[in-house]
Amino acid sequence: MPDWTYHPLRRPAAALLGERRSQRTALRLLASVGARPAGARLVARAFGHRHPPRHLAGEVGGAPVTVRLGLSVPPALAHEAVRAMAPLGAGFVEVTPVAAADVPTVREAAAGRSIPVVVGACDAETATGLEPYVDGFTGADDHRLIRVTDPSVTAAAAALEEPAAVLLARPGVLVAAGPGWFARVTEAATPTLPAPGPRDIGRDPRRWPAWWWALLLGLGMTVAGLCAAAITLGPVLLWYDRAYLGMTPGDLHAVNHHLVHFLQHDRITMAGTMVAIGVLYAGLAAGGIRRGRPWAREALLLSGAIGFPTLFYFLATGFVEPLHTAAAVVLFPMFVAAVRRSPRTPRWRPVPEGPEPERRRALTGQLLLIVTAVGLFAGGAVISVVGLTGVFVPTDLAFLDTDVQTLRAVSPRLVPFIAHDRAGFGGALMSAAVAILLLSAWGWRRGEAWVFWTLAAAAAAGFLPAVVVHGAIHYTDAVHLAPVWLGIAMTTTGLLLARPYLCAAAPTQPARTVDAAVGR
Repeated sequence: MPDWTYHPLRRPAAALLGERRSQRTALRLLASVGARPAGARLVARAFGHRHPPRHLAGEVGGAPVTVRLGLSVPPALAHEAVRAMAPLGAGFVEVTPVAAADVPTVREAAAGRSIPVVVGACDAETATGLEPYVDGFTGADDHRLIRVTDPSVTAAAAALEEPAAVLLARPGVLVAAGPGWFARVTEAATPTLPAPGPRDIGRDPRRWPAWWWALLLGLGMTVAGLCAAAITLGPVLLWYDRAYLGMTPGDLHAVNHHLVHFLQHDRITMAGTMVAIGVLYAGLAAGGIRRGRPWAREALLLSGAIGFPTLFYFLATGFVEPLHTAAAVVLFPMFVAAVRRSPRTPRWRPVPEGPEPERRRALTGQLLLIVTAVGLFAGGAVISVVGLTGVFVPTDLAFLDTDVQTLRAVSPRLVPFIAHDRAGFGGALMSAAVAILLLSAWGWRRGEAWVFWTLAAAAAAGFLPAVVVHGAIHYTDAVHLAPVWLGIAMTTTGLLLARPYLCAAAPTQPARTVDAAVGR
């Protein structure tokens, strides 16, 4: 049996707030989100494991559970725990020790529960009073129960291999390891097969696995982005652009000598974002979907569900770009083929958690990447709204040294033309941000080097063209570029902190094989 001894002083939150207060704060935060239907779905998608293998099911105190892994809390934390744990992937909540005075508290906590609640009652009278309101009872003499006070995922997964074992984590485990602990344990306890090789894939496109279509989608997005960059650095405007505007690049330059550069800066930034999306999709395909990780398919689905509909921004701008439309028509069937079914056979190789300092630095890096992704999404939303309404921000007009009325006087189609580029970039940025957010939230596992390199390559593709083009055209307003530099700093810091953890060497022992007990 592993050593479950836990050292509270290792927890920064406990050092700042006190052990009990930090536990209550963490549970209240999760409960406040998870108590609402939309919030519960959000938490479940961010941290939960919704595909537990059947061999982890069992019973606790007479109550059937889908996962023999739960949280043990005192009555004072029962209300928060019952509302927070179901979305996180826990199989049940134990409330103990419960005396007669705690009966009203436990009854209130168990009301409307979406997760089994079992109770460790101090006496028979207390148990009788709670029997109609809870799902079962645990006893101090039940030798199947393993009280977990250490956040080791590997040790917890190993303990669950015993068919009768039931793991009960203390709240301090979540404070120390984060709310994704239950999902990581369940994932580590899932039997797997080696990842498929090239020979495992047939030549018939109708039978291609989903990850091939996702990879083609990523490569297609990358090629589309590179083509957009080549056009922008070459002719700038294609024939249909000139026909729509009734102007050539020379005419635009004669009107305002910054206008062509402004169009280039919008389009190069858009092209870099498209390449970043392509890199993210290719990484999710080869590193996640290929290995049977359901969350990778869901990350691709949610990102594409935001990105593809932005094609219809033309309904507001009035400009339909033929190449943009053609690319969407070609890529959308690949997207559908990639996400139409979930991966079935798990094919990853579990890696031990490794040194605790390494894991904690990686958690800090993960937080930085998630915050960056949220900021990118917010920025993309703002850019979309601005592009579909006012089109320009004050720094844009200062760079152009003009105003909107003057530009509209040049051509009534000029501002809608710019709006198409601006709004399209905002939509692409939101799509990329969702992929970054979900990859950072779901894919943060020790030894998953593909996560590191996917995020690093996507960051390079997205940030570097933006910095270079702004410098090349001398659009270097500090306020305008502040979000870019902040994003670069946070992404670089986060990836450097997480690199030893994400790029840890894979184990040499073979993966466990899938048996009949595994269900999806």
